[in-house]
Amino acid sequence: MGKNLLLKITILLLVMGFVVHNPVLAAGDSSQDIKKAEVSVDNAIQFTVNGNLAEAKSAFDQFNKTWIEIEVGVKEHSHTAYRDIESNMGKVVYAFTLKKPDQVLQALKELKAVNEKYANGGYPKEIESNQADLSLDDFIVLLQKAKKDVNDQNKTQALQSMKKTSDNWLSVEGVVVAQSSKVYSDSERDLVTIQAMLSANPPNYVEASKLIDKMIEYLTPLATKSEYTYWDAAMILVREGLEALLVVIALLSFVKKSGASKGKAWIMSGVLGGLVVSTILAIIIKFVISSGAFGNNNALIAGWTGVFAAVMLLYMSYWLHSQSNVADWNRYIREKSQTALSTGKLVSLGVLSFLAVFREGTETVLFYIGMASQIKMQALLIGFLIGAGLLLIIAFLMIYVGLKLPLRPFFMVSSFIVFYLCIKFAGMGIHSLQLAGIIPTTNVERLPSMEFLALYPSWESTIPQLILVIGVVVIFFAKKFYNKKVIVAKNN
Repeated sequence: MGKNLLLKITILLLVMGFVVHNPVLAAGDSSQDIKKAEVSVDNAIQFTVNGNLAEAKSAFDQFNKTWIEIEVGVKEHSHTAYRDIESNMGKVVYAFTLKKPDQVLQALKELKAVNEKYANGGYPKEIESNQADLSLDDFIVLLQKAKKDVNDQNKTQALQSMKKTSDNWLSVEGVVVAQSSKVYSDSERDLVTIQAMLSANPPNYVEASKLIDKMIEYLTPLATKSEYTYWDAAMILVREGLEALLVVIALLSFVKKSGASKGKAWIMSGVLGGLVVSTILAIIIKFVISSGAFGNNNALIAGWTGVFAAVMLLYMSYWLHSQSNVADWNRYIREKSQTALSTGKLVSLGVLSFLAVFREGTETVLFYIGMASQIKMQALLIGFLIGAGLLLIIAFLMIYVGLKLPLRPFFMVSSFIVFYLCIKFAGMGIHSLQLAGIIPTTNVERLPSMEFLALYPSWESTIPQLILVIGVVVIFFAKKFYNKKVIVAKNN
């Protein structure tokens, strides 16, 4: 009993260190807190009536800041009240984006009404409990409810329903990816596409409804599976760990080729840090807060981690390619000596390996936790060991083959692999930010969808990838032209 209490306290302390929701005020009398915060809503209503939307938005933003400080107290009293207030706040945010005073006023009045209901005791205290994760059957029900709102052509409610569905995707994605990587990729793509269709002006209700039907159609057969095999468990680790492994192996091969022994320690420290942090975060999500409540934050973390990793991979790819000239490499080694790389580059190697492992690690652990109730523990352990064994074989072959390559082919191949991962991480990162609602989505049906490159049919994710490719091609030919001029100048 004492050990369980200690474990819960430890986990709660760890949660406080993560920025999921980090309220700065302790929960006090939440009813009084709401009454004080509501002054900002009243101000926003008055500004809207006077036709001053800019001041109304500023007043609402003040309410939002206060809400972040008091929301824990409301949630502890009533999950229902918390959801209702958050839902109405979402309606206000959406109304402000339309810049239509009548819709803003209506949304603010609805928010005021739900605030007053809570402040006046309209929400009875609920027994505090951690919301259970949804099953795939439950997730399909959420899709069906969202479809009803879409068919009713209620834009605000349809967007709210799809946001709730997206937030709960984290609860079921492990079940999906264990059975079909294609369905998993299609689901993540379609969740973003549907929300984009509903956010359009005017909304494309017909196509959004069809796409929800399509999601229900390809997810339903997966909901009938009640038990997984060791091979399902093995493939999760191979699938999720491969991109991170490619990054780590490319970095390890590079430092081994350069003789920079300290580089290996930095890389492995980054790997270990990524594994530890992603495991702790996954356990917190599963046992302290619900996956549904964390869904949006998970997309944010995955998105920003992917973008930062892509930027670092781009730099690393360019640097590796620039060393493919044997003379340049020998000169670099002479300048640095064979003792170590620069401190800045050593740190960047560690950070990059951490980002790569952390980005994939959290979801991998969540997938395994989600499978645990539907697979025998022996099969889960065997599957994990098989997956780890396959990754080790791939790692050994890559390092062995890489070190056998002559200098120029080694750097060319390494730079190509790293640049490929840069393209993929950029696409995955931007797509995750779209799923979180941070970046808008402009759907383009003629754009292909390719899981291999994390290519999605939206301009916001495709254009950055195209810019990366075009930039590299331009730099390649510019460098080739410059080298040719240098050779001609020397001959003359």
